[in-house]
Amino acid sequence: MPSASSMFSAYASLSATIMLFRSAANELIPPPIRRYVYSAVGELFQRRSNKLTLVVEEGNAISRNLVYEASEIYLRTKISPSADRLKVSKGPKENKIIVSFVKGEKIDDVFDGIELNWRFVCLEHNNQNDDSGSSSSTRQESRYFELSFDKKFKERVLNSYLPFVMSRSKEMKDRDKALKLCTLGNWYPGGNIHWETVKLDHPTTFETLAMDPGMKEAIIGDLDRFVERREYYKRVGRAWKRGYLLYGPPGTGKSSLIAAIANHLKFDIYDLQLRHLMHDSDLRRLLLSTTNRSILVMEDIDCSLELPDRNIVEGKKKTPQVQLTLSGLLNFVDGLWSSCGDERILIFTTNNKDKLDPALLRPGRMDMHIHMSYLTAHGFKVLASNYLGINAYHRLFGEIERLIGITSITPAQVAEELMRSEDADVALEGVCRLLKRKKLENEEVIRDEEANGSLECLGCKKQKSEI
Repeated sequence: MPSASSMFSAYASLSATIMLFRSAANELIPPPIRRYVYSAVGELFQRRSNKLTLVVEEGNAISRNLVYEASEIYLRTKISPSADRLKVSKGPKENKIIVSFVKGEKIDDVFDGIELNWRFVCLEHNNQNDDSGSSSSTRQESRYFELSFDKKFKERVLNSYLPFVMSRSKEMKDRDKALKLCTLGNWYPGGNIHWETVKLDHPTTFETLAMDPGMKEAIIGDLDRFVERREYYKRVGRAWKRGYLLYGPPGTGKSSLIAAIANHLKFDIYDLQLRHLMHDSDLRRLLLSTTNRSILVMEDIDCSLELPDRNIVEGKKKTPQVQLTLSGLLNFVDGLWSSCGDERILIFTTNNKDKLDPALLRPGRMDMHIHMSYLTAHGFKVLASNYLGINAYHRLFGEIERLIGITSITPAQVAEELMRSEDADVALEGVCRLLKRKKLENEEVIRDEEANGSLECLGCKKQKSEI
């Protein structure tokens, strides 16, 4: 065996050689090449992992990352029941308490046999501000998700799993969405469009709507088919919109049907009051200021286009240079401007369909005409269930249904009577009295109309004899 002194001499010689080689390398080899060589040597001895991690950042200073937002919503449903800490919040326009995760939370998911591991990371750091010459710092927070999985599933995660997460989060967001009712704020012709919004808490749904069941099914089927046909509308070259005309006497439930449609689709409502508009350009600007996935409502359209008070200013007649015209409205409904937005419902209401211009009623503008009729026997049973909780037969139902069959009465009139008492017997007896009274009034109206018609005929005959 070599002696200790010889081993020490060999070690010292090797160390000197290495130090000499290192010094020469630092002098002769540029730093970028040295870093590349060190990295390559390090990879040779480093064990390669089969895991791939995707980083989903919250966003940047310009916009929010939609994948982050979708992941945040989706992962709320994947929080483990054994979690030790959770974060809860509720905004002023949210319908329920939101439960979410705290930083460092790990969430496991499985999709199509793929095991996926999520981790929520939240980092705080100081941001130095030296623009004013004085050193100051503000505390900032960076948040992101880490999604880890086996590398061999990369394509399936990117092309199937993440689109599934975004689609699922959209469904959850629409379901919990707080609907808005928008109306024009303080606005003057030529000024900036300003919408005032309030939360829409209208409770009417298709289940509580006093309408013929066949008509309900037809409307629901048409709405569901509309929202599922984005690619179809694009393929046939039509704007993704649908028009409905609601016509019938006042009090037959036109506003309630609009609320039921909004609750069914989770669309916001824009109340377009045409009386506030002077020119066609105002109507176009109004359309551009609305959002997608919304319902644009124009009530009493037969009255809105007459606008007799537009030409009167301080008691003097004035003829404006340009007015809101029927052609402008038609272009809004079915022309080039109608394509400025997607997934929109246009609803016109009127008490008298015959007063409308036929050009406004054709398919493509008003695709579905819905007659809001007087109360039917089925509609009455829905009202009795809503207001009195009666879902079975009542002794007064037979008499009420008989009177409804021969009397013209609106759902609003019967609903007002049902609200007078929570006692079913008292309320239904009141409905019976109301129907009998309306029956007598209708008979008197018919007799008066017949008498006036006879007198008119006699007057016509007299006028002709004089001529």
